[in-house]
Amino acid sequence: MFETAIILINYNSSYYTINCINSCIDKIEKNYNFQIVVVDNCSEIADYNKLESFVTSLSFSNIKLIRSKINTGFGGGNMIGIQQANAKYYAFVNNDSLLLNDCISIIIEYMKSNPLAGICGPLAYKEDGSILPTLDHFASPLKEFFGRKFLESINQKKYPNRKKIYTQPQRGQFVAGSFMVVKSDDFNQVGGFDTNIFLYYEETDLCIRLAKINKFAYLIPQAEFIHYHGVSTPQNIAIKTELKLSFLYIIRKHYGFFWHQIVLNKLRIQFLLKSIFKPKYWHIFKVLLAGAPIDKSLKQKQKIIE
Repeated sequence: MFETAIILINYNSSYYTINCINSCIDKIEKNYNFQIVVVDNCSEIADYNKLESFVTSLSFSNIKLIRSKINTGFGGGNMIGIQQANAKYYAFVNNDSLLLNDCISIIIEYMKSNPLAGICGPLAYKEDGSILPTLDHFASPLKEFFGRKFLESINQKKYPNRKKIYTQPQRGQFVAGSFMVVKSDDFNQVGGFDTNIFLYYEETDLCIRLAKINKFAYLIPQAEFIHYHGVSTPQNIAIKTELKLSFLYIIRKHYGFFWHQIVLNKLRIQFLLKSIFKPKYWHIFKVLLAGAPIDKSLKQKQKIIE
C-alpha cells in the first residue's frame, strides 16, 4: 500500500497535466511512497495521445493512466481514480497546478498530528504570485443572502477571514477543491464525492459530510502551490448555468426544500433583472424558472465514445 495516491483529472489540457506530474515527481521526496493516478475524462484523442506518450516515457513507474469513455465531471472522474488507487491518503489535485514544495509530505505530517484534521489544503498562489484563498465558508442560505464579510464579522471563529495571510494551520469550513488531501478511510466512510454533481461545489459537499463525523478542513500554509485557475473549464453560459445547478443541489441536499425554494426564488429575481441588461443571462433565468432541474446539467449531455 502507498502512503498517498495523487489523483489528477485531465480534460483537453494535457500540457498542464504533464507539468503537474513533473512538479509532483520533482518536489516530493524521492523516498516517499506515493503513486499518481491520472484519469482522462474523455478528452479529444490528440490530447489523450499526447498524455499517454508522456506517461509511457516516464522513468517513474508508480503512475497509472485511465481513459474514461465519457466525461464524468470532477467528482465522477476522481471516483474512477480512487478505484485504481491503493493508499492511506488521497490527494485530489487539479491538473492546472504546480507544487512549489513537498506539499504532500507537509500536509500529511500535520494530519497525523491532529486527529481532527479530516481534509487539508496548501496555500494557493495564482501564476502572478498573488494568493488565492484556500479556506471558505459553506454554501448556505445565510451566505447567499448576507455574504462572506457579514459572516466573518459576526463569528470569526466559525467563519475565519478567507483572505487573511495565515502562518499556522487554520481551520475553516472547507478547502478549495483545487488541492485537497484526505485520509482514505474517512473519504470512504462518507461515501466519497457525490457524483450527482458534475462540476462545482463537490468540495463543499464533501467537507460538510466529513464535518458530520468530526473531521474538519484545514489550511496548511507551510505547503504551497500554484494554481492556473480555470484552465479546463472555460467561463461561458453553460458553465455558469452548471454553477447554479450545483449550488441549488447543495442547498436542497443540506438545508432542505424550504430553503431551496427561498434561494431559488432569490436567484430567479436576480437573473431576471440581469437578463434585462445582458440578454445572455436569459438562458440561466429560464433554467431557474423551470426549477433548475438536474436534466439541464452538462452531465446529461455527455456522450460515450467508442
